[in-house]
Amino acid sequence: MHRSTSPPPPPRDGVQWAGAASSAALRRYSSLSKKGKPQGRESTVLAAFLLSSPQDLLGPEVLSLATGTKCLGASRLGPRGDLVHDAHAEVVARRALLRLLYAEIGADSPPSWLVPSGSGGRWRLRDGYQLHLYITQLPCGVMPVPPSPSEVPRIQPDIVVNGCGGGGFVQRKPGRGDTTLSMSCFDKITRWCVVGIQGALLSHILEPLYLSTVTIGQSPDGAPEGFCIESNVEKVLCARLSSLSSIFPASSKPNKPLFFEAPIPPKEFHQTPGDIPPLTCGYSICWNKSGLHEVILGTTGRKQGTSSKAACLPSTESMLCKIRLAEAFISLEHPLVTKFQHEELSYRAIKDMACEYQQMLELLREAPFFGRWRAKPASLDSFKVQRLHLQVSASWSFTLWDLWYGAGCRSTE
Repeated sequence: MHRSTSPPPPPRDGVQWAGAASSAALRRYSSLSKKGKPQGRESTVLAAFLLSSPQDLLGPEVLSLATGTKCLGASRLGPRGDLVHDAHAEVVARRALLRLLYAEIGADSPPSWLVPSGSGGRWRLRDGYQLHLYITQLPCGVMPVPPSPSEVPRIQPDIVVNGCGGGGFVQRKPGRGDTTLSMSCFDKITRWCVVGIQGALLSHILEPLYLSTVTIGQSPDGAPEGFCIESNVEKVLCARLSSLSSIFPASSKPNKPLFFEAPIPPKEFHQTPGDIPPLTCGYSICWNKSGLHEVILGTTGRKQGTSSKAACLPSTESMLCKIRLAEAFISLEHPLVTKFQHEELSYRAIKDMACEYQQMLELLREAPFFGRWRAKPASLDSFKVQRLHLQVSASWSFTLWDLWYGAGCRSTE
């Protein structure tokens, strides 16, 4: 497994870096239309993935960004892979990044920041280039203070301790009435430190991609007494990852990004203070530099403007739902992907065939801090994936589902 040898921006440059990362993300967000943005006293969360180069460490490029605070309850989850189950900003921004990676790898000229890894045709991040995450507020699931080792055995299952639920210190995102099955954003960030942000499908053709830094916006109300983003959040993450040190081989030690505190973000990203009930925007904007720009309604998992009559049409599906991402993968002209194009496989089967990724994930699930990571029902990933994109030119394509099944839903068989 290859890891970049270039270090992330040093802590002494933390203030400059945090300002550069937040400014780049907020500028890109401001350049987008008002569609899907908070209205009135609504608020939302913004997350962005950025890329820095050795030529310009303090001039990061925004690769993808997203807003959002909503998540589908367990009863709303679909078995066809056509819904975005988790529309929190960090999760949607990562999926927009995955969509960018599919576009970049499938292009005639690969991007300058990816190079052949020399191991069976896979790609990797070029030395000196680094990936970063910016969030306008603390990710959900961060506990103020990690428990001491002596406290761990006394914690009972399904009890929230210091803001983190379950004996494995993994918690689900809150839902109004309908319990969600999605793990908190901080749990997912911790997971990315182990297996990478590229996911199982891209692991077939891409070495693990890790974050060098996570930059978080300050709260307008100030931090709790004694709490510091740069030290406390990093301490929480290190407490989790330390339990893995004896499990993983030296060549696969979990990645530990640096944490930085950014200036207070604009008002639309502030939570309602005092006793006023919070009013969060129900929409999730998603954007990436390859041309993706759509708005998802977080309470339905489909694109904005979907009517009840058209609720199951392929045209209402987000480009970031599982089935669309899987189609993008299976349609890549890559020697490591062609083996999946000769038979109809389930989404779950393709993920399971990413052996190195699954081995790392299994080790993570066996670790003390992640032992109670709740796997979603297998039926949610059992849908079949076919190569459906017909290439018409190097820059334009359309989906056969939209031609063949424009008047009906996808088959569930």
